[in-house]
Amino acid sequence: MLHRASLATIFAASLSAGSVAFAAVPQLSNVLPRGAQRGTEVDIVISGDRLADAEQLIIYEPGLEVAGFEIVNEKQIKAKLKIAADCSIGTKRFRIRAKTGLSEMQTFRVGPLPNVAEVEPNNEFITPQALAMNSTIEGRITNEDVDYFVIEAKKGERITAELEAIRLGDSFFDAYVAILNAERFELSTSDDAALVYQDGIASLIAPEDGKYIVQIRETSWGNGNYYRCHIGHFPRPRAIVPAGGKPGEKLSLKFTGDIGGDITQEVQLPAEPQWDYTVIAQDDRGLSPSGVPFRLSPLDNALEAEPNDAVAQATVGPAPGAFNGLIGQPNDVDFFKFTATKGQVLDIHVYARRLRSELDPVLYVHNAQGGNIASNDDTGGPDSYLRFTAPADGEFLLSVRDHLARGGNAFHYRVEVTPVTPRLDLTVNEFVQYREPKIVVPQGNRFPVLINTTRRDFGGPIDFLGENLPAGVTIESITLAADQSVAQVLLVAAPDAPIGSTLGQIAGKLADPNQPLALISGLTRQDCIMSRGQNQRPVFVETMPSLAIGVIEKAPFSVQIVQPKVPLVQNGVMQLKVVATRAEGFTAPIKIDLLNNPPGVNSSRESSIAEGQTEATITLNTAGNAQVKDHPIAVRGEATVGNGAIMVCSPFSSLKVTEPYVTLAFQQSAIELGADGAMVVTVETPKAYEGEAQVTLLGLPNKVTAEPMKLTKDLKELIFKLKAEADAAPGMNKNVFCQITITQDGEPIQHNLGSGVLRVDKPLPPKPNAAPVAAAPAEKKPEAAPAKPLSRLEQLRLEQKQKLESQAAPAAEAKPAGGQ
Repeated sequence: MLHRASLATIFAASLSAGSVAFAAVPQLSNVLPRGAQRGTEVDIVISGDRLADAEQLIIYEPGLEVAGFEIVNEKQIKAKLKIAADCSIGTKRFRIRAKTGLSEMQTFRVGPLPNVAEVEPNNEFITPQALAMNSTIEGRITNEDVDYFVIEAKKGERITAELEAIRLGDSFFDAYVAILNAERFELSTSDDAALVYQDGIASLIAPEDGKYIVQIRETSWGNGNYYRCHIGHFPRPRAIVPAGGKPGEKLSLKFTGDIGGDITQEVQLPAEPQWDYTVIAQDDRGLSPSGVPFRLSPLDNALEAEPNDAVAQATVGPAPGAFNGLIGQPNDVDFFKFTATKGQVLDIHVYARRLRSELDPVLYVHNAQGGNIASNDDTGGPDSYLRFTAPADGEFLLSVRDHLARGGNAFHYRVEVTPVTPRLDLTVNEFVQYREPKIVVPQGNRFPVLINTTRRDFGGPIDFLGENLPAGVTIESITLAADQSVAQVLLVAAPDAPIGSTLGQIAGKLADPNQPLALISGLTRQDCIMSRGQNQRPVFVETMPSLAIGVIEKAPFSVQIVQPKVPLVQNGVMQLKVVATRAEGFTAPIKIDLLNNPPGVNSSRESSIAEGQTEATITLNTAGNAQVKDHPIAVRGEATVGNGAIMVCSPFSSLKVTEPYVTLAFQQSAIELGADGAMVVTVETPKAYEGEAQVTLLGLPNKVTAEPMKLTKDLKELIFKLKAEADAAPGMNKNVFCQITITQDGEPIQHNLGSGVLRVDKPLPPKPNAAPVAAAPAEKKPEAAPAKPLSRLEQLRLEQKQKLESQAAPAAEAKPAGGQ
């Protein structure tokens, strides 16, 4: 069964008859207002670029209905949203689908309070904007801007101001909120609260009747962006115990961290697991404007019973099971007891920061007497995780504390103790770093999706299938081998596939039916990075449980690989030919690259089919350990069409990687400046070939040359003639290699083999006192075959002999006649 968010409403814009210009890839920059109260209708303005052919507003979550949709111009759309009275509170996510593409994902917040727009000027404490209690103010902070709002409250009333800034996903807006009295004293301030990421929550109990001022700014008085601030009497707890429960059950929950005290609430949990479920706190003064994250799982709950800060006081619970509690004060430690059998393997996860708790947990597992067996701090990110194997039958303890020994009423946690459960995690990969891929398939074409797979506690090949794909769209995929982690999936649209979109899925499944784990499957999630900090570090991410998949108008081009007739050998090079089919009149350059490199294969990322041309090549080269097998490959093509980029993909082809046809062994060689020399290379031919191969010696130092040679399958040795010019650079050169080209079926098989060493020497100095010898007229003789070069040992022996001879010659000349 596919568990996914539903496509709430799609509103098709009425367009005049006739085709529109190919605008390509709508761009969505913002939507105003940034949110609204549930149970109301709101007019929104969507701004961006290339919106002239927009047709659909795709909303991921239920509860919103599009009641109106008007294209103002290519940069603006006006729409009317009808928000259901029972619409869930929190973030709603949407995209624009045009005839020619999908926009970025944008968010819209639904809250319990009526919206009020900021009215400038309100940047002076003495002239704040008046605001009714229990309102949501929408505004914007510019550089060094401060916004002030004034409310009235009675003594003893709860006042809370909760900001939504970074959670809007517009930018890295680190917002600050404070509540001040009329004398300008700060009564409550907040920069970052763990529950709301880098947004803030300021709360207090009014000390007297009167006016209170809410201040909003960027933390460092810098540039901000749009914000929503909920100001009212509503409850704002920071934590929840237990922090999880079984789907479908009714559960009593205790909310802690509210300025007015703890809140107990009965909650009916949904029957089906949900991706990012939260619980909204409610009391007689209203609803909290955002929820507290909550785990939906089948585990039985155990709740800490204080005091449980010592071994003898440990709270008893089941294993498997879930232990829930609160590190309520500094230096608090919570102990739990469970029973396990010898050899039983359990995964122990602490959920704290993942539930937006203030706790930075440290986990320990102890024996029955309290001795440490295992511990962990941050394996689960800021949270803790370890795998525990019981050393014997009996009772064991686990304990939780804060890393810095902090504590308080926002330090809740949940420890889940489970058997090892195989799991398949799938995520969409980026093609270009920092650029979110939008999944749109042109009619009659293909679109590529790269899926990163993480197999947890199982191995084996993975198959992929599509779920809830648009009409006329099918999936092509190759079984992902057990030793690979990145899957290539192609979505294919029929030529007559209707233009439209769905919220679909690409699911993975273990491909080996003979394994007992054959039912393992996983769904693909897409992480949309909404804001980044320094060094492009993701600061706020929206995780999408379903994939927006669109069918768009025909693209004016397609690409295809010309199937190679020959293999690519290890330590080899291939020019992979790619051809394009162009619509009449479309001449733009088409950038091409390999969708995914097989193991050990590298490919050029700078190839393109030139303007007006129909073919080009991509250079492939292999490492010596490239995986020998037939690899499925595809080529991605991208071109500017109209005023945006369109991406397509070729069908799958096969790239055969094999061992080299030839292997080489180089003898170390030396040559003197201004002299001739030779390099000997021993040849083995493990794989026969026909005809002659062309061999070129490469990697030689500057001004040292070698003549190319021919090689046949029967030749066992190559002797390259070397020539060094007098001004060549002396030294040791260790990167000499042979480029061997074998032609088969009319196509080249290129090897780059060897790692030879060539030493370039200065000539030996002339012998002292040696008389010049006149050269005798040379007698013309037939040219002799070049002598086989001496080995390095032979060269050293010859040099030593020449040295001794040069020393002996002067002594012989100085000896007197007669021998006395």
